[in-house]
Amino acid sequence: MGPMAQIDRVLRSNIKLRHLQLLVALDQFRHLGRTAEFLSVSQPAVSKMLSEVESMFGLALFDRSTRGSEPTTGGESIIRFARSVLAEYERTRDEISAVESGAAGRTRVGSMVVAMPVLLARAVAMLKKRSAHATVLVEEGDLTHLLPKLRLGELDLFVGRLEPGYAAPDLVTEALFNEPMVAVVKPGHTLTHKARPGWADLAALPSVMPPPWASLRVKLEQQFYKHGLHPPTDLVETSSFLALLTFVAERNAAGFLARSVARHFERQGVVKVLPLKITVELPPIGVMTMRGRMLTPTAEQLMECLRAAASHEAKSPAAKLTSSKSSRT
Repeated sequence: MGPMAQIDRVLRSNIKLRHLQLLVALDQFRHLGRTAEFLSVSQPAVSKMLSEVESMFGLALFDRSTRGSEPTTGGESIIRFARSVLAEYERTRDEISAVESGAAGRTRVGSMVVAMPVLLARAVAMLKKRSAHATVLVEEGDLTHLLPKLRLGELDLFVGRLEPGYAAPDLVTEALFNEPMVAVVKPGHTLTHKARPGWADLAALPSVMPPPWASLRVKLEQQFYKHGLHPPTDLVETSSFLALLTFVAERNAAGFLARSVARHFERQGVVKVLPLKITVELPPIGVMTMRGRMLTPTAEQLMECLRAAASHEAKSPAAKLTSSKSSRT
């Protein structure tokens, strides 16, 4: 039997869920002992199970060394397969148990900071009104971190800025509204007493900026150059909201946030929005799903709630979408 036929036979009939769980856990921990602990079995049992799977495939899936276990190239492909099967299994199990118990199901969302405190919070509140027992698992991050999980089926949908650089045929994007940026400092900062703070004031301060690979970073730096200034040299780079708040508070730094997020935390007395116009072209806020993948009823409901929450948000004049209707490409 050729290698392709053997792999096909293993995937169709021989491999069990516990084998897939083992591969994913080993990939996660890269260590036999920690994998055994996680799966509540002995270390020899883990070794035996791994040997079983490897002999099924006729492939070495992990390189064992004193440093730990690293997946081989073949191993990486099988691990990707294992992750997507387990995600699908979990989704189906949740749906079946939700139908049986009459309770609502569960949906898994990847969210950027820009969408979390206002858009997603409002949408989840709407979802809970319809279905109090619906569970929403939320993972925060940027597109770089969340897209692979969406593709593997570990997330049902992504909500955040629809960066055009990430557009791909397997993704369905739906723009909801536009969201401008604002500059923020901590309450009581010297700049809050200045009637018209300018870019020169920001250039002189410590600054919290998006990481170098974020398109927003380049656009913000261009604002300084446009005003004949060099961007701040005292920098912390992060896409983490908590890190931004920390350094704005502890280092008297200025940071940049989406306006709805900044206004939300200004009302709570956490930051102060500076009256400074930031004219950068930004992608709209929207949702992303996988083309051709059926959403669970709960995920569908959350999508509807996100649209409703976005139409509420889009009523503010600056948030109007440039096109008259959201683009579904």
